[in-house]
Amino acid sequence: MKFLPLILCLQLTALGLATPTSNTSSEDSNTEMAQRYLETFYDLKIVRSPTPKIQDNMNNMENKIQEMQKFLGLKVTGQLDVSTMDMMHTPRCGVPDVHHFRTLPRRPVWRKRDISYRINNYTPDLSREDVDYAIQKAFQVWSEVTPLKFRKINDGVADIMIHFAFREHGDFDPFDGRGGVIAHAFGPGYGMGGDAHFDEDEIWTKSSKGINLFLVAVHEFGHSLGLDHSNDPKSIMFPTYSYVDTNTFRLSADDIRGIQSLYGGPETSQLKPPYPDIYSPRCGPNLSYDAVSTVGDKIFYFKGRQFFWRFIGNPRRKVSSISSLLPNLSTGIEAAYEIGVKNQLFLFKDDKFWALQNLRPQPGYPKSIHSLGFPNSVRKIDAAVFNPFLNTTLFFVENQIWRYDESTQRMDFGFPRAISKYFPGIGPKVDAVYYHNKLFYFFQDTNLFVYDIRYDRVTKRLKSNSEFGC
Repeated sequence: MKFLPLILCLQLTALGLATPTSNTSSEDSNTEMAQRYLETFYDLKIVRSPTPKIQDNMNNMENKIQEMQKFLGLKVTGQLDVSTMDMMHTPRCGVPDVHHFRTLPRRPVWRKRDISYRINNYTPDLSREDVDYAIQKAFQVWSEVTPLKFRKINDGVADIMIHFAFREHGDFDPFDGRGGVIAHAFGPGYGMGGDAHFDEDEIWTKSSKGINLFLVAVHEFGHSLGLDHSNDPKSIMFPTYSYVDTNTFRLSADDIRGIQSLYGGPETSQLKPPYPDIYSPRCGPNLSYDAVSTVGDKIFYFKGRQFFWRFIGNPRRKVSSISSLLPNLSTGIEAAYEIGVKNQLFLFKDDKFWALQNLRPQPGYPKSIHSLGFPNSVRKIDAAVFNPFLNTTLFFVENQIWRYDESTQRMDFGFPRAISKYFPGIGPKVDAVYYHNKLFYFFQDTNLFVYDIRYDRVTKRLKSNSEFGC
């Protein structure tokens, strides 16, 4: 892009002498846009008196351009070159890159570990289930590397209130339409502290098209927890938006260092298990499980009277007793599955099942598995797993699979089917299964099969103990 020298642009603009040519008009537009950008995100101060000090304004703006270029990893020229203008036009977070705290402490943090959130309204771009899932998974990203727990509430005032809003929306920081600022959030504190706002003018998606809600939510919740912007382009806290594969997304080392400097790492004994590990060594080659399920940001592995649990992404495990979940049941869980958006866990033994909400037993249970629509010939469930994309639960019985629609509360037509035909490469029977991040993890005896639903095939075969770093 051909551009005028910065001093000329500033002088012409300040004195109102810009010649009405297309090039000059373009340069003036770039200068005005850059000025607004730097005022918003880099604390640029422009003197707007009747007789502005042109040289001072010029120096201030050039210094701020250099500051922006340095922070965002651009060549430091102090000029509005192509790469600088392209960066200014890139969708980004509305939180400034340069902070000068006046009323908040320098490192605001939550003084508790159990943080509530509420989705105040929903974007029409996605289903409610997709929004719930994206928000829940975004919080899980941070809970996996800290001692924090996040709890969704449906009414009242939460610690973190989540809004989709157009333009002016009551916080004196209006959105600017599609593109530009796509979201912003406030650091921990009272009132709006922790709240996250998403620009409804954007097209929110769960893919690479439009603006991916999960990725932006992870970034904004970083602010909600007390993080500033990072100048590391690999960090989710980098100011500008860019899509990365959500199936392989991981926090960068910079993100983890930042959040753990505020809250520390994950607690190793949140469930306070009083029992010793029943396997010694823990990487025994014959390790197998009765049932496996995700539970929030953890995975539970049931075996006999006890269950292992570990944080997703962390191989370290602890052990607790089944009776700590269900006081009247001490052994023999045969299947388990979680509906994450509802914080519900279902446990099966023989022809009965129990429901837990936030790991608390619910009244009215146990119920018969036949209340789900199984015929009397089915006496027990071998394994079960919930598919959040279809809102269905898959039940594995001998060499067959049944599919239960959680919306209609009925078994789907056309089932049961052979496990080996529904999941090529799996079967004939399944001991345990769980789902995470578009992957099914099937346990058969001492083996673990990773099944990728994108390719509809087994992509890995491992030993069951591989989940613990063995």
